[in-house]
Amino acid sequence: MNEIFENLYEMTAFSNIIAEPQFLIMYAIAFVLLYLGIKKQYEPLLLVPIAFGVLLANFPGGDMGVIQADENGMVMVNGVLKNIWEMPLHDIAHELGLMNFIYYMLIKTGFLPPIIFMGVGALTDFGPMLRNLRLSIFGAAAQLGIFTVLLVAILMGFTPKEAASLGIIGGADGPTAIFTTIKLAPHLLGPIAIAAYSYMALVPVIIPLVVKLLCSKKELSINMKEQEKKYPSKTEIKNLRVLKIIFPIVVTTVVALFVPSAVPLIGMLMFGNLVKEIGTNTFRLFDAASNSIMNAATIFLGLSVGATMTTEAFLNWTTIGIVIGGFLAFALSITGGILFVKLVNLFSKKKINPLIGATGLSAVPMASRVANEIALKYDPKNHVLQYCMASNISGVIGSAVAAGVLISFLA
Repeated sequence: MNEIFENLYEMTAFSNIIAEPQFLIMYAIAFVLLYLGIKKQYEPLLLVPIAFGVLLANFPGGDMGVIQADENGMVMVNGVLKNIWEMPLHDIAHELGLMNFIYYMLIKTGFLPPIIFMGVGALTDFGPMLRNLRLSIFGAAAQLGIFTVLLVAILMGFTPKEAASLGIIGGADGPTAIFTTIKLAPHLLGPIAIAAYSYMALVPVIIPLVVKLLCSKKELSINMKEQEKKYPSKTEIKNLRVLKIIFPIVVTTVVALFVPSAVPLIGMLMFGNLVKEIGTNTFRLFDAASNSIMNAATIFLGLSVGATMTTEAFLNWTTIGIVIGGFLAFALSITGGILFVKLVNLFSKKKINPLIGATGLSAVPMASRVANEIALKYDPKNHVLQYCMASNISGVIGSAVAAGVLISFLA
């Protein structure tokens, strides 16, 4: 009888968890992410699948965790070292499991991030940015965190490729962070993806924190509509629809000429936006890009990225450095945008609310909504959403271009 109970006990995961209690830490991380996604509703479409992937990867005996290959693509399969890229697809699925199949075929190849960017483009309206082009410069200023943390990370001992992957978290763009890390430091994909999406989800917490530290009540009360009335723009857009169709074509062409490595992200972003703006003739393409394709890509991306978060990959000093560095990059990007607004205001009669600089991140449209809520607290009539979107949307383009530059120099 004792032998039966002992066999039943060994059959469960409890024996493994007691032997390796670090699994409990991973469960706690997964539950926190689930709490943020479900209860707080912070980026639920991403945090929920990522968190569930973390759970699946850390149940002993479930074989749902992703096995990381080395720089040469070698993985240990049943005690034998094999090249993952030379293995037939059915062997990957059979010998390494479902998550490894999804990860190596869809994530590690860099396939899914551009697909998600296509969906983002289909859901994005560049109108606010085109109507307020002068505000788009703050999307570039908000990339400060990327390059600052890159330099700091190198000084701390990270390789340039690892430092670039860490710094790109400051762009507040999950697909961009994943794409960059795949190209430069794939062994850090799990912790960097978790950090990037976690901080994106915490935009409603981080932006108010930085704004409170750097901005005065007078600055946050600057009413953009009143400023527009006092100092009206001299440039008038006569045909916005035509401009919105031409814009993605021009941006793709310019980026392809100057930063070719950014084309997979920018090109797909602009393609998604183009099929949206053309209208009825491409509605089916727009509908597929923004709904079924993007939703499927998000599920696969979230689950498989979460499945990379095994105890071996996460519980180490490198990951702790990534979490701290990611927060620093994120906060510095917000700071960069705010400080640039302050600088512009010193030399301009037409004042700009610093909240517009704070939204130079890629977290669209959450960052703009958070900034608008802050502005309304100081003045119930001060709606800054459309102005923040100009900076916010340009930040998406800026972070993707920054990623392309880093890949060009370091890959």
